[in-house]
Amino acid sequence: MTKGHVVDNQLGTTLRAWRDRLSPDTVGLPAGGARRSPGLRREELAELAGLSVDYLVRLEQGRAVSPSEQIVAALARALRLSPDERDHLHRLAGVRPPQDQRVVDDIPASMRRLLALLDATPVAVFAADWQLVWWNPRWAALFGEPTRIRAEERNLVRLRFPVASDRGRLTSWPVIPVNAEAADRALVADLRRAAARFPDDPRVSELVASRVAGNPRFAAFWADASVGRHAEDRKTIRHPGIGEVTVDCDVLTDGDTDLKIVAYTAVPGSPDESQLVHAGIISTSGE
Repeated sequence: MTKGHVVDNQLGTTLRAWRDRLSPDTVGLPAGGARRSPGLRREELAELAGLSVDYLVRLEQGRAVSPSEQIVAALARALRLSPDERDHLHRLAGVRPPQDQRVVDDIPASMRRLLALLDATPVAVFAADWQLVWWNPRWAALFGEPTRIRAEERNLVRLRFPVASDRGRLTSWPVIPVNAEAADRALVADLRRAAARFPDDPRVSELVASRVAGNPRFAAFWADASVGRHAEDRKTIRHPGIGEVTVDCDVLTDGDTDLKIVAYTAVPGSPDESQLVHAGIISTSGE
């Protein structure tokens, strides 16, 4: 077998490796006595996936190279693949990975444990469409209490690109990015990525349609067709109690849910950090 053929048969090689790692008892099958190799037999995987053994053999040997989306999905289920592995299998087969149907608002337990470790600094969680879904007390102290406005209005895209029908604001005082155009372009590019991942979510569709129709600035950015992640920027916040402070905004995006952990920090030892510490908005004492 040539090196080129090995590369060309990545699909078959990957299927075989995943079949070998899956024990019969994991999928509810009897061990069936001595086995020449670990994992499932071809006939067992074929039965679980609803395929013929001959077709599975041809897939693993690289003689069948264009399985349908339905066959790939059946193999992914039978092999108990994780979401990342499922998507990888689809790409190896040359078909589009399945799209999640709705934006995720629920925060996984593991993420909540991580958030609890960040309670010394202002932190919030946004959904893929930049809907605010969680915040800690220090975030509310910095930006204002979100419960003062209706839940559907707690959206960063609506804040940055208002239309005539909007009511309320996410904050009650100015939040000024150091480079407003770059920050807003990044926000729109991130929303375009979310719209592609969740094409059937009516909340995303309505948000985009209303901004395109009602906000010329958003419409211009959207027409650029840029796609990307909003990862970081610097903001000046005009706080009613402590005046203007400058903070760094960092965005950590969860690959499975597209939930975004947004954290705000000040440069250590800077006057901005001192203002935030004295106001009780951040802590450097490990409390």
